Formats: sequence, C-alpha cells, structure tokens
Amino acid sequence: MIGSEALPFSKTGGLADVLGALPSALAKLGWDVTLVVPRYRGVSAGNYRETIGLRVGGVPIEVGIFEAPLSDGGRALLIDAPTLFDRETLYGVGNADYPDNPFRFAVLTRAALEWAAHQRTGPSIVHAHDWQAGLAPVYLRSMYADHPKLAQTRSVFTIHNLAYQGVVNSSWMPRLDLPWTLFTIERLEYWNHLSFLKGGIVDADVITTVSPHYAKEIQTADGGVGFEGILRSRADRLVGILNGIDSSQWNPETDPLIPRPYTADDLSGKRAAKAAVLAEYHLPTDDEALNRPVVGMISRMVEQKGLDLIERLAGDLPHLGATFVILGTGEAKYQDLWRWLASQYPNRIGARIGFDERLAHLIEAGSDLFLMPSRFEPCGLNQMYSLRYGTVPIVRRVGGLADTVTDYQPDTPESTGFVFTDYSPWALLNTIRRALTLFQDATAWKALQAAGMRLDHSWDRSAREYVKIYERAINQGRA
Repeated sequence: MIGSEALPFSKTGGLADVLGALPSALAKLGWDVTLVVPRYRGVSAGNYRETIGLRVGGVPIEVGIFEAPLSDGGRALLIDAPTLFDRETLYGVGNADYPDNPFRFAVLTRAALEWAAHQRTGPSIVHAHDWQAGLAPVYLRSMYADHPKLAQTRSVFTIHNLAYQGVVNSSWMPRLDLPWTLFTIERLEYWNHLSFLKGGIVDADVITTVSPHYAKEIQTADGGVGFEGILRSRADRLVGILNGIDSSQWNPETDPLIPRPYTADDLSGKRAAKAAVLAEYHLPTDDEALNRPVVGMISRMVEQKGLDLIERLAGDLPHLGATFVILGTGEAKYQDLWRWLASQYPNRIGARIGFDERLAHLIEAGSDLFLMPSRFEPCGLNQMYSLRYGTVPIVRRVGGLADTVTDYQPDTPESTGFVFTDYSPWALLNTIRRALTLFQDATAWKALQAAGMRLDHSWDRSAREYVKIYERAINQGRA
C-alpha cells in the first residue's frame, strides 16, 4: 500500500486517517499488509532496516528504509530521503507545490516497488492512493511488466479527492522513466500534460473511491472535474467504498477526552459534555443555555466546505435560537468572519481558529447538531463521528454525506439527520430551522440520536469491502 501521508506519521487531510486505519483493519482479516509512506521531517518512528539504491530518470538516489509496526498488525515502511522529504511541509509552501513533487513521489513509488521486488515473493496487490502514488499501476504495466516477482501483481488505485490530479509538464516523462509511447490520450496525456492521477485510473486493475455516491458523481460533468469521460470509460472497474472511522478512538462509551461516558440507551453524559464545550468557548452554561441547541462545526474554512453559504447567512445565524461553536482553519476571510461573529454575539457564537484534537472530541460530544454544508465531499468523516456521538448531522446531499445520513421523515426509523440538496444559503437555512424545530420534540429527537448511534461505520466493515475488491482484481486479472 503506497500513499503520501498516514497517521500517526504525517497528516494534512483525510487520506492520513484512511492510511492510518485501513492497513490494520485488513491485517485483522488475515492480510499481510505493508504500508509505504515518506519519512518526513520530524518523524522519528521506525527502526533502520536497509538502504536501497535507485536510478530515476538517470538520477541515482539512495533511500533508507525504516520499519515501524502498526497497531493491530502489518508494518509501515518509512522512506528516508532527506533531500526529498526533510522539508518544512509535506507538499509545498503556501499555495505553491514544491516544483520537484513529481520526482519526490515517483521516488516514493519506485522505492516501494523495488522493496517489494526484493522480497521472497511478490505482493498479490499494490494498492496506490491518490495522485502521488498514481504511477504505481503505470510502472507495474511498463518497467515491471516482465519482472519475475511483480509481473503477476495486480493494482488497485483509490481516488480520495478527484480535484487533486497531479498534472505536470510533459517534460517530466523521461525524468520519471516513462517512455514517450505512454504519452497518448489513452494513457498519460491530459491536455498536453502528464497526469499522475490519469495514469492511476487508466492502468489500475480496479479503481475505487471513498463513497458509492462520489463514484457516481465523478462520472458526471458537474462532479468529474474534467475526468468524467476517463472515469466513464472505466466504469466497469470503478467501485465506491465508504471510508470507515476508528471506532475505538471515536466512541462515547470509552472516550477519555469527554467528561462522562454515554450510550444510545443512556444519553445523560451528553449534557455534561455540552456544559464543558460551552465553558471552553466562554459561553453561558446556565440552564437556559444548556436547554438551547448547540450546533458544532469542525472544518477547513474553505468554499468546498460550504463556508460561502455560511457567509451569506451571517446575519441570520445568531438569531435562530441556537448556540454555535466552531473549530478550524482556512482562508483568512472565513476565519475573520467567525472571529467577528463571536465578538458581536459572545453569548451565542464561539470560534476557535486552529485545530485541537481534544476540543474536536468535546465538540462532537457536546453539540446537539453538526453542520456540514459541503459543496462537494468525497466521503467525510465528521458526519460519521457525529452519528456515533448522538450529534445529529445537517449535511448537503453530496458524496459520502449522501451515503451516511438519511433525511428525517416522521415515523421513519431509518432517519439519522437532516439533508438538503440545492447549494444555496436558503436551502441550508431552511434545513437548520427544520432541525431546530424537531429539537423541541424530546422523544423524536432521542429516537433520531439513537438511530445514528447504532450504525456501523467502523473500518472493519470497510476493510471487508476492500478484501472483495482485492479478490476481484486477483481473480479477474488485468483490465
């Protein structure tokens, strides 16, 4: 398994959560899993095992291999190449990518394949994640096509976010050991550029993405970000598998970061968490405040997450009869918006710019509702955390949000939250009002909470679906 970030070693987004959990979940199902990720600056984990010499595009480079055990089985190999990975950030500074990112991640992929090629037996599957590992299926079909250990290895490529496509100048082809015969519209060429993402899609034996709804969306003009035709051409090999959550870390029955444990049958501990989160934000904690619904949001403050909708509702939110608590970072204008709202309405709105794992758990436990009005959302994790904590999600019907939250309808036991479709501030506002109205019906509200808490969104479920994909790739052979 090859990827550019994984907990507990590195993280910028949801990819790290997936690669931090999926390998161990697969190991528990009996698979021998090796995760290969860069050894970035500040990572001290792992014991040195060996040094591998590579030549990429004629450039010789030596990489160290450090091995670290994973929590429930499997191993991580950390690729140590200080000139490539010992840097200030993972991918670039500010909004600018490092100019040698194509080389950096080609080296990661080649190191993984070379290590695999020198083991006693080759792997059954190489599972590559996102554009940074998109050349793995390409290399398996080109330079390793006749390799005695890798010729029969099948590849799975997972798209975590189609918006990141690894599009670079075509001059990188020879510098990455890619023959010009691959620079065609059927293979790697994308508008006269090289696309790592396209390489992964067209050469993998099976393509997956992180929710069934997103798998459909990315084959449309609205959701395909220019790749819809490429994906439709491989629709018979494209499968959506919903990401899981770490159900041991995110569990209100055992969570050490909340004041009191609680369950779907006994929600009394949720009130203690509500008091704690209000106090954390220096908001009122009297009975009136505790009886008022709290709406939480933990998010990158960017347009993708629906912050432009919230901006247009800034004058309405403080007057809805709810308290809002926000945690996140992002674009300056959205950070400033929340700071301004908190300063103008100090009894109704609390904002914390930054990220704090302890506070994230407290918000999930102490909120009554959780807001995710995303423009697009390949999978999403916070709505699943919220469901597990009895915090009712308000989401837009996109990607994994559509797959995990069922809109409330009276007398429908499957209801778990509130869902809107139109990407407009008024659709969001009407949905918030609908949720706040139901909050006044204690019996209906508890039933809604309990329905969400009893769902299984664990990685064990997701891992079983990946096993089916691996077995399909092995049995049906090359596409």
